[in-house]
Amino acid sequence: MNEIKILGIVGSLRKDSYNHFALKAAQELLPDGAVLNLMELHGIPVFNQDDEMTMPAAVLEFKQQILAADAILFATPEYNYSVAGALKNAIDWASRPYGESAWTGKPAAVMGASTGSPGTARAQYHLRQILVTLDMPTVNQPEVMIGNAAQRFDPDGRLTDEPTRQSIQSLLEALVLLARSNPAYTSQIG
Repeated sequence: MNEIKILGIVGSLRKDSYNHFALKAAQELLPDGAVLNLMELHGIPVFNQDDEMTMPAAVLEFKQQILAADAILFATPEYNYSVAGALKNAIDWASRPYGESAWTGKPAAVMGASTGSPGTARAQYHLRQILVTLDMPTVNQPEVMIGNAAQRFDPDGRLTDEPTRQSIQSLLEALVLLARSNPAYTSQIG
Protein backbone atom coordinates (compact mmCIF):
# COMPACT_ATOMS: atom_id res chain seq x y z
CA MET A 1 0.00 0.00 0.00
CA ASN A 2 1.28 3.49 -0.82
CA GLU A 3 2.66 5.67 1.93
CA ILE A 4 0.30 8.41 3.14
CA LYS A 5 2.01 11.79 2.80
CA ILE A 6 0.81 14.25 5.46
CA LEU A 7 1.68 17.94 5.32
CA GLY A 8 1.90 19.46 8.80
CA ILE A 9 1.22 23.17 8.71
CA VAL A 10 2.67 25.19 11.58
CA GLY A 11 0.10 27.91 12.26
CA SER A 12 2.47 30.08 14.29
CA LEU A 13 5.43 32.15 13.17
CA ARG A 14 6.99 32.18 16.65
CA LYS A 15 10.50 30.69 16.79
CA ASP A 16 9.81 28.42 19.78
CA SER A 17 6.18 27.73 18.92
CA TYR A 18 4.46 25.01 20.93
CA ASN A 19 2.52 24.20 17.76
CA HIS A 20 5.77 23.51 15.94
CA PHE A 21 6.84 21.34 18.86
CA ALA A 22 3.50 19.49 18.73
CA LEU A 23 4.03 18.72 15.05
CA LYS A 24 7.55 17.49 15.80
CA ALA A 25 6.01 15.14 18.37
CA ALA A 26 3.51 14.01 15.75
CA GLN A 27 6.40 12.99 13.49
CA GLU A 28 7.45 10.53 16.21
CA LEU A 29 3.92 9.15 16.66
CA LEU A 30 2.93 8.33 13.09
CA PRO A 31 1.31 5.02 12.28
CA ASP A 32 3.15 2.70 9.91
CA GLY A 33 2.80 3.69 6.28
CA ALA A 34 2.67 7.44 6.87
CA VAL A 35 5.15 10.29 6.67
CA LEU A 36 4.73 13.83 8.03
CA ASN A 37 6.56 16.79 6.50
CA LEU A 38 6.34 20.19 8.16
CA MET A 39 5.61 23.50 6.43
CA GLU A 40 6.40 26.85 8.01
CA LEU A 41 4.48 29.94 6.90
CA HIS A 42 7.45 32.31 6.90
CA GLY A 43 7.78 34.30 3.69
CA ILE A 44 4.15 34.11 2.61
CA PRO A 45 3.08 37.71 1.96
CA VAL A 46 -0.24 39.23 2.97
CA PHE A 47 -2.96 38.09 0.59
CA ASN A 48 -3.88 40.61 -2.08
CA GLN A 49 -6.44 39.56 -4.67
CA ASP A 50 -4.71 41.82 -7.21
CA ASP A 51 -1.75 39.40 -7.10
CA GLU A 52 -3.57 36.07 -7.25
CA MET A 53 -3.04 35.55 -10.99
CA THR A 54 0.73 36.03 -10.60
CA MET A 55 1.30 34.41 -7.22
CA PRO A 56 4.54 34.98 -5.34
CA ALA A 57 7.03 32.09 -5.38
CA ALA A 58 6.46 31.31 -1.68
CA VAL A 59 2.74 30.89 -2.33
CA LEU A 60 3.28 28.69 -5.38
CA GLU A 61 5.60 26.45 -3.32
CA PHE A 62 3.00 26.28 -0.53
CA LYS A 63 0.27 25.28 -2.98
CA GLN A 64 2.53 22.63 -4.54
CA GLN A 65 3.21 21.09 -1.14
CA ILE A 66 -0.52 20.96 -0.39
CA LEU A 67 -1.29 19.37 -3.76
CA ALA A 68 1.46 16.76 -3.27
CA ALA A 69 0.11 15.74 0.14
CA ASP A 70 -2.52 13.07 0.76
CA ALA A 71 -3.67 14.81 3.97
CA ILE A 72 -3.13 17.97 6.01
CA LEU A 73 -2.46 18.30 9.74
CA PHE A 74 -2.99 21.85 11.01
CA ALA A 75 -1.42 22.95 14.30
CA THR A 76 -2.94 26.28 15.26
CA PRO A 77 -2.32 28.68 18.10
CA GLU A 78 -5.16 30.82 19.39
CA TYR A 79 -4.93 34.58 19.07
CA ASN A 80 -7.81 36.74 20.28
CA TYR A 81 -10.20 33.77 20.39
CA SER A 82 -9.48 32.75 16.79
CA VAL A 83 -7.00 31.43 14.23
CA ALA A 84 -3.66 33.19 13.88
CA GLY A 85 -3.57 35.73 11.07
CA ALA A 86 -0.59 34.05 9.39
CA LEU A 87 -2.47 30.76 9.12
CA LYS A 88 -5.67 32.35 7.82
CA ASN A 89 -3.63 34.33 5.29
CA ALA A 90 -1.89 31.19 4.00
CA ILE A 91 -5.20 29.34 3.77
CA ASP A 92 -6.66 32.21 1.74
CA TRP A 93 -3.71 32.22 -0.68
CA ALA A 94 -3.91 28.47 -1.30
CA SER A 95 -7.64 28.71 -2.02
CA ARG A 96 -7.12 31.18 -4.88
CA PRO A 97 -7.75 31.98 -7.63
CA TYR A 98 -11.40 30.99 -7.52
CA GLY A 99 -11.84 27.46 -8.83
CA GLU A 100 -8.17 26.52 -8.29
CA SER A 101 -8.11 25.82 -4.56
CA ALA A 102 -5.39 23.43 -3.43
CA TRP A 103 -7.55 22.46 -0.45
CA THR A 104 -10.61 20.97 -2.18
CA GLY A 105 -11.27 17.41 -1.02
CA LYS A 106 -8.02 17.19 0.96
CA PRO A 107 -8.49 15.22 4.23
CA ALA A 108 -7.50 17.23 7.29
CA ALA A 109 -7.01 17.06 11.04
CA VAL A 110 -6.65 19.89 13.53
CA MET A 111 -4.73 20.27 16.77
CA GLY A 112 -3.33 23.18 18.69
CA ALA A 113 -1.26 24.24 21.66
CA SER A 114 -1.57 27.27 23.89
CA THR A 115 -0.22 28.47 27.20
CA GLY A 116 -3.83 29.09 28.30
CA SER A 117 -6.03 26.41 29.79
CA PRO A 118 -8.61 26.18 26.93
CA GLY A 119 -5.85 24.92 24.62
CA THR A 120 -6.97 26.56 21.33
CA ALA A 121 -10.58 25.35 21.52
CA ARG A 122 -12.01 28.52 19.97
CA ALA A 123 -9.34 28.75 17.26
CA GLN A 124 -9.91 25.14 16.31
CA TYR A 125 -13.65 25.66 15.98
CA HIS A 126 -13.06 28.69 13.75
CA LEU A 127 -10.56 26.73 11.68
CA ARG A 128 -13.09 23.90 11.29
CA GLN A 129 -15.61 26.43 9.93
CA ILE A 130 -13.04 27.52 7.36
CA LEU A 131 -12.34 23.90 6.38
CA VAL A 132 -16.04 23.32 5.73
CA THR A 133 -16.15 26.09 3.14
CA LEU A 134 -12.95 24.71 1.57
CA ASP A 135 -14.65 21.28 1.17
CA MET A 136 -12.08 19.47 3.27
CA PRO A 137 -13.22 16.27 5.02
CA THR A 138 -11.99 16.63 8.59
CA VAL A 139 -11.32 14.27 11.49
CA ASN A 140 -13.84 15.11 14.20
CA GLN A 141 -12.48 12.96 17.03
CA PRO A 142 -10.25 12.97 18.91
CA GLU A 143 -9.85 16.66 19.52
CA VAL A 144 -6.30 17.57 20.52
CA MET A 145 -6.27 20.82 22.47
CA ILE A 146 -2.99 21.18 24.31
CA GLY A 147 -3.69 23.63 27.12
CA ASN A 148 -1.07 24.85 29.59
CA ALA A 149 1.54 23.96 26.99
CA ALA A 150 4.49 25.20 29.05
CA GLN A 151 3.90 22.30 31.45
CA ARG A 152 3.54 19.69 28.67
CA PHE A 153 6.82 20.30 26.83
CA ASP A 154 10.34 20.16 28.22
CA PRO A 155 12.81 23.07 27.71
CA ASP A 156 14.03 21.46 24.47
CA GLY A 157 10.50 21.40 23.01
CA ARG A 158 9.87 17.67 23.49
CA LEU A 159 6.28 16.76 24.35
CA THR A 160 6.52 14.95 27.69
CA ASP A 161 2.83 14.63 28.57
CA GLU A 162 1.90 11.01 27.82
CA PRO A 163 -1.91 11.49 27.57
CA THR A 164 -1.31 14.25 25.00
CA ARG A 165 1.07 12.03 23.06
CA GLN A 166 -1.59 9.31 23.01
CA SER A 167 -4.22 11.80 21.78
CA ILE A 168 -1.95 12.94 18.95
CA GLN A 169 -1.26 9.33 18.02
CA SER A 170 -5.02 8.61 17.89
CA LEU A 171 -5.59 11.74 15.79
CA LEU A 172 -2.92 10.62 13.32
CA GLU A 173 -4.44 7.15 13.06
CA ALA A 174 -7.84 8.69 12.30
CA LEU A 175 -6.31 11.04 9.72
CA VAL A 176 -4.53 8.17 7.94
CA LEU A 177 -7.80 6.18 7.84
CA LEU A 178 -9.62 9.21 6.41
CA ALA A 179 -6.89 9.74 3.82
CA ARG A 180 -6.92 6.08 2.76
CA SER A 181 -10.69 6.28 2.19
CA ASN A 182 -10.43 9.50 0.16
CA PRO A 183 -11.39 8.95 -3.51
CA ALA A 184 -8.35 10.96 -4.68
CA TYR A 185 -6.03 8.60 -2.81
CA THR A 186 -7.80 5.39 -3.80
CA SER A 187 -7.66 6.40 -7.48
CA GLN A 188 -3.85 6.75 -7.19
CA ILE A 189 -3.41 3.19 -5.94
CA GLY A 190 -6.30 1.54 -7.80
